[in-house]
Amino acid sequence: MNNSKNNASPLRKTLLALAIGAAAHSAHAATTDTNTSQTKEDTIVVQSTAGSDFKPGGDALVPAYLDGQVAYGGRLGMLGEQKAMDVPFNVIGYTSKMVQDQQAKTIADVVSNDAGVQVGQGYGNMAETYRIRGFKLDGDDMLMGGLAGIVPRQVVDTQMLDRVEIFKGANSLMNGAASSGVGGMINLEPKHAEDTPLTRVGVDYSSRSQVGGSLDVGRRFGDNNQFGVRVNLLDREGESTVKDDKRRTTAASIGLDYRGDRLRSSLDLGYQKKTFHGGSMGVNVSAIDFIPDVPSNSKNYSQKWAYSNIENEFGLARAEYDLTDIWTAYAAFGGQHSHEEGVYGAPKVTDADGNATIGRLDTNRISDSWSGMAGMRGNFNTGFVSHKVNVGYSASVKQDKIAWRMSSNNPSVNIYNNSAVAMPDTTYFGGNYTDPLTTGRNRAQGWLLSDTLGVLDDTLLFTAGARYQKVWVHSYSNSTGEEDRTSRFIEDRWMPTYGVVYKPWEVVSFYANHTEALQPGSTAPEGAANQYQTTGIAHSKQNEVGVKTDFGRVGGTLSLFEIKKPSAIQNSDTNIYELSGEQRNRGIELGLFGEPMLGLRLNGSATWIDAEMTKTEDGVNQGKKPIGVANFYSVLGAEYDIKPIDGLTATAKINHTGSQYANSANTKKLSSYTTLDLGVRYRTHLNAGENEMVWRVGVDNVTNKRYWASVEDNGTYIYQGDGRELKVSMNYDF
Repeated sequence: MNNSKNNASPLRKTLLALAIGAAAHSAHAATTDTNTSQTKEDTIVVQSTAGSDFKPGGDALVPAYLDGQVAYGGRLGMLGEQKAMDVPFNVIGYTSKMVQDQQAKTIADVVSNDAGVQVGQGYGNMAETYRIRGFKLDGDDMLMGGLAGIVPRQVVDTQMLDRVEIFKGANSLMNGAASSGVGGMINLEPKHAEDTPLTRVGVDYSSRSQVGGSLDVGRRFGDNNQFGVRVNLLDREGESTVKDDKRRTTAASIGLDYRGDRLRSSLDLGYQKKTFHGGSMGVNVSAIDFIPDVPSNSKNYSQKWAYSNIENEFGLARAEYDLTDIWTAYAAFGGQHSHEEGVYGAPKVTDADGNATIGRLDTNRISDSWSGMAGMRGNFNTGFVSHKVNVGYSASVKQDKIAWRMSSNNPSVNIYNNSAVAMPDTTYFGGNYTDPLTTGRNRAQGWLLSDTLGVLDDTLLFTAGARYQKVWVHSYSNSTGEEDRTSRFIEDRWMPTYGVVYKPWEVVSFYANHTEALQPGSTAPEGAANQYQTTGIAHSKQNEVGVKTDFGRVGGTLSLFEIKKPSAIQNSDTNIYELSGEQRNRGIELGLFGEPMLGLRLNGSATWIDAEMTKTEDGVNQGKKPIGVANFYSVLGAEYDIKPIDGLTATAKINHTGSQYANSANTKKLSSYTTLDLGVRYRTHLNAGENEMVWRVGVDNVTNKRYWASVEDNGTYIYQGDGRELKVSMNYDF
């Protein structure tokens, strides 16, 4: 453990030195740059260089929609950035302007704007997890710049990000195999310098006592602004809305990029450390046959000795080169090193009065991953048919070293009237805790072949593609380091994807698709004959149809989908946890956004899901609802510019989640809930219009609604939603 920390330290120091040096250089340049006197309006703040340089399939970002909060499109893995109206898939992006305007601190805060994505926690700790179309996506499986295995572990801060893009549906053609994400994928795009020079300092506060400071500096250099530097620094710490729940975030990133006539490239390096001390990590309900009442929103039912420290260093390099006017070669490579160490304690409820026991699980986990892709895309015509061809190869490797220790004599607590107890001694051990051995290696590689054929002046587009994907899953003993050959899985297959887009009018697109996904199965739970082992490799399929609109001021999507995914079941005879079941999710999604009238902006969505267990062990629970999937979700966000006061905007957002079951037998249920967020921001210009200042004040969960927000996949842990929170922030642009 100590060795791993020492090894990470030089890289961390290098990243911080690069960031501080670049910030200092850019700040100095600001004093001599005559362009800094430009007035920045709302519609300019987030206009990236992608606006004029966007080419479908490339790395330049899809232009932001209207005032810059929503981008109607995003990155489709190896197929690059695409406008949603031109592809037979469901994709949308949220920009850094929305992040700022909503004071969103993590990815969970951003994706909560989409009813098709539900936010939860996982593993009985602080990890952010997601459900897209009712299927789980681990936070570790998100992409950065289209590459897997790069994002910081479990919780990602938004300070370094330009876009948070959501792709809905099975996506192995674009992204290859992931450990989760059958219902969709989240891609993060790092910040790069814009044409307008930027030096922004920010301060923020949230109750109880979270205080943060940030710096965002961007400059372009060269005769044609071809060189760019973007630096982001963040430090935030203090107590959350829950008493004695103390958190700290330290992050630094630097993005370098080059925009030439034929060559475009970028290099992004980042560091993030998240520390949680005394935070509530969920409630274990496996020992009871009911859902307990929700505790007070300010109550802490964990212990001060519980903590989690997660440290990450990561990097990403991308390049694309125009070989000719119609052919472009592209490549990307990235990696990450993460170290998680923590003492976790979640109360296990034993009766309706809230009495519980609290155990101790120590974890020391070191992960290293690498990911890369390379390929070629081309645009050409054969007679009256246009072609957009993409041929590529991608591969990823991940290695985990995990050791743990656990208590058995667990003290008594109460989730409604908690008291401090001594940390119990550990009696069970898994591996060398101070120097963990390799416990798992996953590898995936695949070839991508795709062609989008267009006829009738590209009003009818047919996309056909396939990926040859091969996945290796290896498990090792954490005590001896020897491979467990009974849990070795290797599978390869061709996975087809095809879709069609028909645009009878410029503002309307009809689409349909068939997509597939391939990923390692879930891990067998404690008590199974193959506990903690991977269950195999799951092959999922999706069919979808829909319509998209973009009227300039208002856009939206209506889609219908069906996804079938193999699920793991614990065999009653052998006690082996295996992939012998199936979950089928059918649903309807509706999303609308835009500015229907001047000064009023709306972003709303709704999702109806009919989820069902269609194959179960001996028919037990056949036809039941899967754990954690509600029938209905909705989000409605609104902004209104208060005209008598120039620069003043009122905001509101309503989130609704239907009831969801917490066990496979559907006898335990989390109640539905609705939350309301309200806010206001004021934008003004100082120093004769040269500098901009923005104040934002918001209150999340205004009514202080108490609710259980989510449940883990196997129904062991339930998680409480956040209570009322006051958020205040100020940004000042020099």
